[in-house]
Amino acid sequence: MSSPSKRREMDVMKLMMSDYKVEMVNDGMSEFYVEFQGPTDSLYQNGKWKVRVELPDAYPYKSPSIGFVNRIFHPNVDEMSGSVCLDVINQTWSPMYAALMMRDKEHYEQKVREYCERYAKPEDIGSHPEESSDSDLSDEESTSSDEEMAGPADP
Repeated sequence: MSSPSKRREMDVMKLMMSDYKVEMVNDGMSEFYVEFQGPTDSLYQNGKWKVRVELPDAYPYKSPSIGFVNRIFHPNVDEMSGSVCLDVINQTWSPMYAALMMRDKEHYEQKVREYCERYAKPEDIGSHPEESSDSDLSDEESTSSDEEMAGPADP
């Protein structure tokens, strides 16, 4: 590729020609929404999500900013903002970020299914994370802490 802008254009065009629904923001190719179904044969298979993607000027040398519009329960997605933690995936991922999944897989899977049912139906992809309130959370969710999720620190 001769420049980051050409790479951005090529990647966005490939995405637009795929089976995903892509909705551009403004006239540029740096911001857009993508709608997708959860992967078949996964806990997410019955869900439908919409993500907002922002490609920086230095893309592909700098990673995109990606955030879920509707809520998803996933170890690498901030539950309240919907931000995908790319730095966690790329640099500092550790089991602490998936503590519930590792400690209590059945509870984790139940929570994923609950979020799919509550927040990932086709009609949910139009709502924005800031429109949901803490009242949507169960008492257990609103009182949990990172330490509770990860368990006690090792001595």
